[in-house]
Amino acid sequence: MDPAPHPDRPLADRMRPRSLEAFAGQAHLLAPGKPLRRAIEEDRLHSMLFWGPPGTGKTTLARLISASCGARFLTLSAVLAGVKDIREAVETARRVRQEEDRPTLLFVDEVHRFNKSQQDAFLPHVEDGTIAFIGATTENPSFELNNALLSRVRTYVLKRLEAADIRAVLDRALADTENGLGARGLHMEAQHRDLLARVADGDARRALNLLEIAADLAVEGPEGPVIDASVLQEVLGEDSRRFDKGGDLFYDQISAMHKSVRGSDPDAALYWFCRMVDGGADPAYLARRIVRMASEDIGNADPRALTLALQAWDTYDRLGSPEGELTLAQAVIYLACAAKSNAVYTAYKAAMKDVRARGTEEVPLHLRNAPTRLMKALEHGKGYRYAHDEPDAFAAGECYFPEAMGEPRYYEPVQRGLEIRIGEKLRDLRRRNEAARARGGRTGGKASS
Repeated sequence: MDPAPHPDRPLADRMRPRSLEAFAGQAHLLAPGKPLRRAIEEDRLHSMLFWGPPGTGKTTLARLISASCGARFLTLSAVLAGVKDIREAVETARRVRQEEDRPTLLFVDEVHRFNKSQQDAFLPHVEDGTIAFIGATTENPSFELNNALLSRVRTYVLKRLEAADIRAVLDRALADTENGLGARGLHMEAQHRDLLARVADGDARRALNLLEIAADLAVEGPEGPVIDASVLQEVLGEDSRRFDKGGDLFYDQISAMHKSVRGSDPDAALYWFCRMVDGGADPAYLARRIVRMASEDIGNADPRALTLALQAWDTYDRLGSPEGELTLAQAVIYLACAAKSNAVYTAYKAAMKDVRARGTEEVPLHLRNAPTRLMKALEHGKGYRYAHDEPDAFAAGECYFPEAMGEPRYYEPVQRGLEIRIGEKLRDLRRRNEAARARGGRTGGKASS
């Protein structure tokens, strides 16, 4: 592993594990017999991608792998580096292979920040073995990385650390007299260590950063400096739960809320809504998604849901935070309890598929507009039956589709909520159409296909 870190470096950097035994969490990857653990122990260096939340050990694991395999460790940050930096790293790797006869592991942090051409720059050097590539990302690689690069690496998913794992990290930092805080004689009760471990919310780096701040604010006690409840309160303040406003956690949580609404579980829907509000999500974004749910998952089974969702959004705009969030919570609960139907959503997708597949079908003459003499001479609008002049304002037998299409059915109401009544009405109208056509009363288009 690297030499001992300088004492002026942050605690989180000084406490990086220097062996797999000291590495916290990720047992699904590093327990004895697991593929990654075996690859490390057998010096089988290969290109890989670490995908996981912040503070789960991606950089540390890359360093451990490099040390275990005796490789030269080079690192780039995609936030700051460009193609020039990649070329320089590759040249260094070639020189190391020629002069030192050992491999080079190139670690790229935040690799999803690289654009396509920058990602492509790695490909030939990964293929010819000049570098062993390890990328780290907090974003879903399926969306953020090129398929060409993904096909050349093995993806390992790192999980958020459990509170017990972080507690062990904190205990080690407080006891370590060489790189940690052990030499300062700090006292911190178990309950306060547990609280800090929970607040870190799966992020070991965050836990150590908070611990370092708390150590600097420790109060003097009878037996030395103490990190007590008052110190933690000052450090943590109104600390919020982990919430990634642009990454997978964001979309996982909005997905959970949407699916809870769709599944008619108001309690779970409210929980996920509160999780997102508490974590800092933009309430206007949540309002927009709530409106979408009202149309996609409830639709005409309860049209009041869409009205209520829009009113909640409007009320939020008028009240602002924090009062306005209550109206959004009201809408979430109503939507979760409402009758469900995706019939409109399904019909819309089916109709759009037909539109895109069939191209520009001609508008039937009897449905065309005829505001001029020429258009009337061309028989635009001829034979059109004005529905309000027909019994029950329904022109039985009339066809409103392009002639080549027949009469496809997109909208099929479900047997829930108001759509029960809508379905009954549509079935009656369709029977009347069939009866009129049987009598020869249809005036527009060809027979249904």
